Amino acid sequence: MTAPHILIVDDDPQIRTVLRMALTKAGMTSDEAGDGAEGLTKAQSGRFDLVVLDIGLPQMDGLALCRALRRTDRTPVLFLTARDDEIDRVLGFELGGDDYVNKPFSPRELTARIGAILRRSAGAREESNHRLTRGILALDVGRHGCTVNEQVVTLTAREMKILAQLMARPDQVMPRRALTDAVYGAHVHVSDRTVDSHLRNLRAKLAEAACPDAIETVHGVGIRMGPCRGT
Repeated sequence: MTAPHILIVDDDPQIRTVLRMALTKAGMTSDEAGDGAEGLTKAQSGRFDLVVLDIGLPQMDGLALCRALRRTDRTPVLFLTARDDEIDRVLGFELGGDDYVNKPFSPRELTARIGAILRRSAGAREESNHRLTRGILALDVGRHGCTVNEQVVTLTAREMKILAQLMARPDQVMPRRALTDAVYGAHVHVSDRTVDSHLRNLRAKLAEAACPDAIETVHGVGIRMGPCRGT
């Protein structure tokens, strides 16, 4: 089995060294970049299983790098930052980040989170060959495609994850906490406001495509798929 290959993008050589040693100890290999431009070039090569990405980078910050990478690539991204600002966390998740760790960090915890992301990513790849359908709604996770009556609905990475989780359990009510953990990661703190915002935007997009009954809230219990009969 090939060892996971991780790209470290951080302008601090000491942090890159700590991360490289921790990843090696955990049985992973790594490569490094010291600024955003170099990081983007390497990340787009397709040689990596995950990118550890500092937000405060010279030339191109981590958020801009992730935005550019997500235009063509779904490699998992773990953000690393010295700031503890919810706006940054929310924006990072909106752009398709998979987890978020604040500096200073525990190398052991960081490698554990990387391992968890890689396991989720492997599971997602296995599921990506399956086309999920519910009424007039269809979801192709592998191709990041969503249609309502064959009309394309453009979703963000986070909206796609939410919908995929619900469609995989179409007749079950998914508790909000379980949905949040599945979409954002069990170790990530995400406010109810953020989750509500994603659900609201997702409902609005599906309703605009004539599928207003796609997502139902069961008050006090959680979220489930509706019948998706459309209007």
